[in-house]
Amino acid sequence: MKTGIPTYRNIWDISYPIIISLIAQNLINVIDTAFLGRVGEVELGASAIAGLFYISLFMLGFGFGTGAQILMARRNGEGNYRDIGKIFNNSIYFLLALALALFFLIKVYSPVFLKTFVSSPAIYAATHEFLRFRIYGIFFAFMNVIFRAFYISITKTRMLTFAAVLMAVVNIILDYLLIFGNWGFPKMGIAGAGLASSIAEACAALFFLFLTLKTVDIRKYDIFRRGKPDFRVVKKTLEISVYVMMQNFFSLGGWFVFFMIVERMGERTLAISNIIRSIYMVMMIPIWGFSSAVNTLVSNTLGAGKPDRVIPIILKASKLSFFSIIAVIAASALIPRLIISIYTSNAELISATVPTLYVILGAMVLFSITMMMFSGVSGTANTNIAMAIELFTIVIYLISAYFLAVVFRQRIEVVWLCEYIYFIILGTLSFIYLRTGKWRHKVV
Repeated sequence: MKTGIPTYRNIWDISYPIIISLIAQNLINVIDTAFLGRVGEVELGASAIAGLFYISLFMLGFGFGTGAQILMARRNGEGNYRDIGKIFNNSIYFLLALALALFFLIKVYSPVFLKTFVSSPAIYAATHEFLRFRIYGIFFAFMNVIFRAFYISITKTRMLTFAAVLMAVVNIILDYLLIFGNWGFPKMGIAGAGLASSIAEACAALFFLFLTLKTVDIRKYDIFRRGKPDFRVVKKTLEISVYVMMQNFFSLGGWFVFFMIVERMGERTLAISNIIRSIYMVMMIPIWGFSSAVNTLVSNTLGAGKPDRVIPIILKASKLSFFSIIAVIAASALIPRLIISIYTSNAELISATVPTLYVILGAMVLFSITMMMFSGVSGTANTNIAMAIELFTIVIYLISAYFLAVVFRQRIEVVWLCEYIYFIILGTLSFIYLRTGKWRHKVV
């Protein structure tokens, strides 16, 4: 890989451990949704709102981690390994401070915020109950973010799989025990799902720490060095990551607002949309894996001073992403009711969800290519451009959703057609920017 343009095998070798780790992580979302679907439609819908609210804020930390990943990958490409440790160590300081701030923000203001926007009292109560336990996981989630960024930046992505599998197994077991009160544990319902996820993230963070101490050359990368925060390093990381933080916040925040719009259509449509959200996120897994590979390969390649290799990397990853998702779409189209029945045994709800499932299957084709181009933009470290593209796209997306759902009162499957609008705009703007070549001489 260091002597020429990364091959399909190189891209796959980096991508597949990420894909496996994402499968394990998304099992948490699938199991949560499937279990809560057996509790009731209110809990099923509330878990979507609560989950997206939490993830929207979590994405601020994830965005910082992505910025740190871009910088660490650039330093890895340059062979400047000790600076990777400086970025890693100071990222831990910053993310812990951010987690503390978000913890108090959610603790104090989320009840007021949710009561303002959620129209159903039952949905509001269940959402608040979930978040009451879920917010404790944000400290461990942010630690997992920086460990993940480190391993992806040095292309040792296999390490992600072990932590993700552990997190998934712990979460599934605790869901079974705490949601339903099995084996003598308290029956906590939706609150049990929130607590289970927080404990699972704590286990993953401890495992990452143990794994790093045992398998990584600490001296080579100069990680875990004691000392005061170096605000110059934090500032440098923020110059890249602040745009990614805002971009991710707008992206997931946009989806949260989308679900707020859907919630006004009724509890049934919200339940349908949460099932679709869970299926959607599972189907996205191969795409996110290749997307992460593009991000780190582009950054490593530019760090090595070889910008001519960037477009070939994006094209190869796009082909891999496209053909991987075609297989997933074809299989899903043949058994839609069986897939939906994982989340609910309600025959009426299953039938009502099928049309929307077909809508997102088509959207996945666009997503498979669009995301590679967009990750290419981020990987060049022009994160301000990526944020501007994301923000413009989200605004059009939400305006379209509002008009379809509230003004024209269309069926839920018609409202989900907004996904096509999102991917077409995102892909077109990313393609135009990459064609300009202005990213070639970005110095970070």
